[in-house]
Amino acid sequence: MAFFYRSCLCLGFLSFLLVNLVVPEYYPEEREALLLLINSLTSASNLHGNWTGPPCIANQSRWEGITCSNWHVVHIALEGIELLGSLPPTFLQNITFLTQVNLRNNLIYGNLPNLTNLMFLEHVLLSYNRFSGLIPIEYVGLPRLKELELQENHLDGQIPPFDQTSLINFNVSYNHLVGPIPQTSVLMKFPKSSFVNNSGLCGKPLDKPPAPFPAPPPAIIIPPSPAKEEQRKRLHVWAIALIAAAAVLIPLLVITAFLFCKTRAHGKETTRNESAGYGFRAWAENIMSHSVSTEDPERSSRMEIFTKELPVFDLDDLLRASAEMLGKGNLGTTYKATLETGAVVAVKRLDYRNGLSKREFLQHMHLLGRLKHENLVEIISFYYSEEEKLVVYEFISNCSLFELLHENRRVGRTPLDWSTRLAVIKGIAKGLDFLHNSLPSHKVPHANLRTSNVLIHQDDNGFHSKLTDFGFLHLLSAKKSAEKLAISRLPEFVQGKKLTHKADVYCFGIIILEIITGKVPGEILGEVGERTSDLSEWVRTVVNNDWSTDILDEEILAAREGHGAMFELTELALQCTDTTPENRPKMNEVLIRIEEIEQMKTEND
Repeated sequence: MAFFYRSCLCLGFLSFLLVNLVVPEYYPEEREALLLLINSLTSASNLHGNWTGPPCIANQSRWEGITCSNWHVVHIALEGIELLGSLPPTFLQNITFLTQVNLRNNLIYGNLPNLTNLMFLEHVLLSYNRFSGLIPIEYVGLPRLKELELQENHLDGQIPPFDQTSLINFNVSYNHLVGPIPQTSVLMKFPKSSFVNNSGLCGKPLDKPPAPFPAPPPAIIIPPSPAKEEQRKRLHVWAIALIAAAAVLIPLLVITAFLFCKTRAHGKETTRNESAGYGFRAWAENIMSHSVSTEDPERSSRMEIFTKELPVFDLDDLLRASAEMLGKGNLGTTYKATLETGAVVAVKRLDYRNGLSKREFLQHMHLLGRLKHENLVEIISFYYSEEEKLVVYEFISNCSLFELLHENRRVGRTPLDWSTRLAVIKGIAKGLDFLHNSLPSHKVPHANLRTSNVLIHQDDNGFHSKLTDFGFLHLLSAKKSAEKLAISRLPEFVQGKKLTHKADVYCFGIIILEIITGKVPGEILGEVGERTSDLSEWVRTVVNNDWSTDILDEEILAAREGHGAMFELTELALQCTDTTPENRPKMNEVLIRIEEIEQMKTEND
């Protein structure tokens, strides 16, 4: 037995020696290069505390933002962590197997990094920083380069003649580059958006033609002959007379034309103000004057487009659009804007002011812009300046749920049947459930859910719900600002308690009750005749008497075969509006219940 134990110990020790002799610990030069990087920059992330020990263990890395393969560092991905400083000139030279460097959306300044001899490099993503200087000509020698993103920096000089056939993504827009774009077959395949907003760039695919050739030398002037000199003197007298007459007539013509144009322009402006509201022109002029006076003119009109279905446009295009005011809400005024291309968008001018930084606003709007769902109004673009903040949405041509439920309640109105109301409820639930799954870190993902913020799109397949005004709680720094949102009527908000996802659930419950009862919250008479804003409290009082049909909207009261589903939904809505947030169901549970009720209705039809 003793021999057996000694044999096991020997084998274990031998295995330990073999592992440590055959497998390298790490490549010290790669670790030193990464430490040189982080020691040159400050960051919002705790990289100094995280980057300890070897960067790679086989194919794994414990270092934030580092990916390894076969003990080598192959990816550096440090996007959006507020890296501030300049890069060490040659820190990447010793990371020879690097395939990707991603430093997007930081605060890095100085020259672009030296990438010489990095033969495996495929992805260079350095956009949205403060890099300056030239684009190194050595980048043309990267044989496997697939992506080069340098947009939104301060680069100058000319674009090198990139001709790598591997290059599939290229963007140098919003810099200070000059000269003609190299007409290589590779660069010519990229769209105009890859080069825009570089005031000195010219040539295809930009609309700006190349600089003209130098003017020819001036012609040699031959002195006139004596015979022609006398003729010239006589013409000189006539010229003086004509100039004198013009001096009198031209000012009169200019004044007359000016008064005519001013009168005509005033008439047009009056017509536009009557139909569009003066506000659109007012904020447009405010943006224009502010951009010219306080911001970089090359960057003032930048509007990133999130959807590929619309042609690219900028702030200048938006300000030239014809517009009409759609309505004024708690967060700002919304306009319908028709661009010169014929595209129609909705523009919300946010009228709140807070201490939110530009970077926080941009990061949050980028997050919201990536949300795509059939029951969300799509965010197309946005604009930020110190004075103005705009959000551009897809335009929904029909109406809001509030208008559909409550307006034109008189003879001749087409009743909103129960099947349509149930479909609208389900659409809202699907959109809200998607928001809760997509924004799990937000304490209240929507926060402004009310019938006026549910837009209804109607087509041949029926009515479709689309939620708008979502995600703005994160942009409001003070409770007073949040009082503008729908969540301000919640019990926990009034009591100053912590808000959670269950706040949206409460608001959704109120919407269900509004759809079922046809009543407007805040316009309900209580037991003693006073008005109450608590629709759920009124419904609870009424239904305590055997689910009385007194709660049902008169337009669906006649649909007796649907009463069972109506009461089931009413019960669900009362659970959603429980005064204790912990007692309310989660949004995914609510959606499941609604689908079950819909199935029950289908079976009974």
